[in-house]
Amino acid sequence: MDILAIANQKGGVGKTTTAVNLASALAHRHKKVLLIDLDAQGNATTASGLDKRELEYSIADVLLDDLPIYDAIVKTPNGYDMVGANNELSGSDLHLSQKQENHAILANAMQQLNNLPKKNGRPVKPYDYVIIDCAPSLSLLTINAMCATAGVIIPMQCEYFALEGLADLSQTIERLATLNPQLHIRGVLRTMFDPRNTLANDVSKELLAHFGNLLFHTIIPRNIRLAEAPAHGVSALDYEIQSKGAQAYIRLANEIIKQNR
Repeated sequence: MDILAIANQKGGVGKTTTAVNLASALAHRHKKVLLIDLDAQGNATTASGLDKRELEYSIADVLLDDLPIYDAIVKTPNGYDMVGANNELSGSDLHLSQKQENHAILANAMQQLNNLPKKNGRPVKPYDYVIIDCAPSLSLLTINAMCATAGVIIPMQCEYFALEGLADLSQTIERLATLNPQLHIRGVLRTMFDPRNTLANDVSKELLAHFGNLLFHTIIPRNIRLAEAPAHGVSALDYEIQSKGAQAYIRLANEIIKQNR
C-alpha cells in the first residue's frame, strides 16, 4: 500500500485538483485507490461527486471519535473509494491536541486498512494507493498526514513566491522526520503551467536546477476542463478524458506507478 500526501502550505496551487485527478488516473490504470479528504472545506469530497452534508461518517469521526476508518469509506462515481470531509473537521486541532500521541492518530487509524473486514466471507483486496488531500496550512491535521505517509507530493505553480513556499515546506518535512523517519519528498509537480509565460519558464528551469530528479517530468497545464470538472462532481478524466489536463494526470499516474517498480 503506497500512501501519498498531497501537500502545500500555500493555497490555490492545484492541490485538491491533483488529489482527485491522480486518484482517478490510478483507478483508470486498474489500481485500487482510497482518497482521504483532510481539509475541512471538503472540496475533494464535492469534486468526487459526494454531498459532504449527507455523509454518514467523515474523517472527523475517525480522528475525533475513534471510528474504524473502513466504516467511513464510501464509493465514488470516479472509480475510487473515499473517506470524505466536511465542516465537522473545523476546529479539530483543538480536540486533537487533547489526545495522546496526537500526531499519529491518522497513522494508527490507517493501520486498519491492512486488515479490512471480509466481504461475503471472502478477503477484501487491499488498496494499492492511498492519497491524502491535505489542508493548505501546517495544522495538526497536516502533521497527522505527514506522519501517516512516507512520500509527499508537492504541487506548485511556477511563480516567484511559490519558490519561497517550497523552501518552507521542505524545511517542515525535514523537521517532521523526527516523528516519521521515512518521510521524504516523493516529487514536486508543476501545475497550472502556461508555457507562454516567461516567468513560469524561468521558475521551471530553477526548479529543475534545484530539485533535479525530484521534479516530476509531467507538467500539469492550465486547462479549462480541469476547472470545469469539479462542478459536475467528476474528475477531468471522467469529464473529458482527451483534454490536455486529463492526459497530463494520466502521465503523472504512470510516472508514480513506475516509481514503485
